[in-house]
Amino acid sequence: MSQPMPESDSPPPDAQYRRFLAEGRFCLQRCTASGNFVFYPRVISPWSGRSTLQWQDVSGRGEVYSTTVVRRRQEKGGDYNVALIQLEEGPRMLSRVEGIAPERVRIGMAVRARIATVGGRLNVVFDPQGEIHGA
Repeated sequence: MSQPMPESDSPPPDAQYRRFLAEGRFCLQRCTASGNFVFYPRVISPWSGRSTLQWQDVSGRGEVYSTTVVRRRQEKGGDYNVALIQLEEGPRMLSRVEGIAPERVRIGMAVRARIATVGGRLNVVFDPQGEIHGA
């Protein structure tokens, strides 16, 4: 039998995440019981099974774990990259790498988070860091 969620005056986790982005901050939740970070924002920790999550600013550093190129007609905005980013703090986050041609994004590439407006909404995107090799 499922338990009802406790009443809370706090906004839902996704709204809190977006509020931090609007403030220019990239924050993730961290489980106070395990010390692990979590992404996507949620109410209950996947490690403790309790509401032991607190918001914390993160470094924004990561590495491309997986990548693909989405092909679009130029009049629709052209090709873009979709990447799974392994964040330095542990979680993986689906986003995109900007600032280079989509086909130049490589697995293992060091990246850094940046808050940008994508499709009319604030989101976290990533820029390459260091030297970029390959075509």
